[in-house]
Amino acid sequence: MAVVKPFVCVRPAEDLVSRVAALPYDVYDRKEAGQEVKKNPLSFLAIDRPDTFFPDTVGSYEPCVYKKARELYEERLSDGTFLKEEKAAFYLYELTMDGRSQTGIVACSSVDDYLKNVIKKHENTRAEKEQDRIDHIDALDAQTGPIFLTYRPVRRLAELAELEKQAKPLYDFVSEDGIGHRIWKVENTAVEQEMEQEFAKLPATYIADGHHRAASAVKVALKRREQYPDKGADAEFNFFLSVLFPADELMILPYNRVVKDLNGRSPKKFLEEISRDFHVKKLGTEAFAPKRKGSFGMYLGGSWYELSIKDGLIPGDPVRSLDVSVLQERLLEPVLGIGDVRTDKRIDFVGGIRGLSELERRVNGDMQVAFSMYPTSMEELLSVADAGLLMPPKSTWFEPKLRSGIFIHQLKE
Repeated sequence: MAVVKPFVCVRPAEDLVSRVAALPYDVYDRKEAGQEVKKNPLSFLAIDRPDTFFPDTVGSYEPCVYKKARELYEERLSDGTFLKEEKAAFYLYELTMDGRSQTGIVACSSVDDYLKNVIKKHENTRAEKEQDRIDHIDALDAQTGPIFLTYRPVRRLAELAELEKQAKPLYDFVSEDGIGHRIWKVENTAVEQEMEQEFAKLPATYIADGHHRAASAVKVALKRREQYPDKGADAEFNFFLSVLFPADELMILPYNRVVKDLNGRSPKKFLEEISRDFHVKKLGTEAFAPKRKGSFGMYLGGSWYELSIKDGLIPGDPVRSLDVSVLQERLLEPVLGIGDVRTDKRIDFVGGIRGLSELERRVNGDMQVAFSMYPTSMEELLSVADAGLLMPPKSTWFEPKLRSGIFIHQLKE
């Protein structure tokens, strides 16, 4: 059973929320984050990326950087930018992009559920990235970036959410990128209790996005259990901030690939070699996005091609049957010599939100070949997680991104 509970929220003043709400800290490099904070000093990115207040000679992970985050957070608590609710509650968070909406329940999920694999993962994490958010949570004594969770659809939860959305939203704004954000506080105690009970019936929830933030929150909890052995199971550090969306409302965009060279081959030789495992069809200059699983777009030498994997070459395994795995095992590694995509400098990844024109731009610039992917499905993601397996790196790109700074979960009682 999944433990999902209401929490005492720290949130922005209603007239400031559109200026405070910020994209996740890790979608910006240091220079981009600095420009964003300069443009909008009230952005939560200032607290999420306090390295923007220091010269480049100061490392992003120095103690003084996290101390600055704490100072900024306390400043905004005292000046009324943020206010703290009196009692615990659930919230509903609706995001609308290109006319498509998804509504999640903002809550706290259980650290023990994570440890017992009731919260299932599909991605590995890197220790250095975890440590940054561990230090950030410790400095603020709060979790500020919600973990994006999903679950197999539950009709009653959807009905309860729709019922609560009849009320006037607490927040209603459109961010600079055109995404609509509406938030409601669940005021009805009976609805709140029923939501908890419905989640308790679920055998599992799943991390869609935010594996590093989740792992960091769990490690902070384990550390605090050692520091405060007298604290009970209901201590705030035993729960982490999350937004839970039904899987049927989510959309995964493709995560496309661009490669620097043809591994010493001429374009002609390269096309001959990939024809062993793929049917290769030249399309011309019009950009091509695959319409089905097992189909790939390729941009090479100013022309687009469709690659279709030949019959019998897709394994039955839930990971190896993914399109990203098929491309890796049948083309990127054997032909282009790219073994570990996490460390090989010859490959780069382009989120589907950037469009196919970005692939053409890269190939016309610093890369030689690009591959447009058919997106991984939610069912594939859930199946991999249910099997206790991991997705290959850069398999999924979720849009729209959850904003940071709208909901904050304090760890102190």
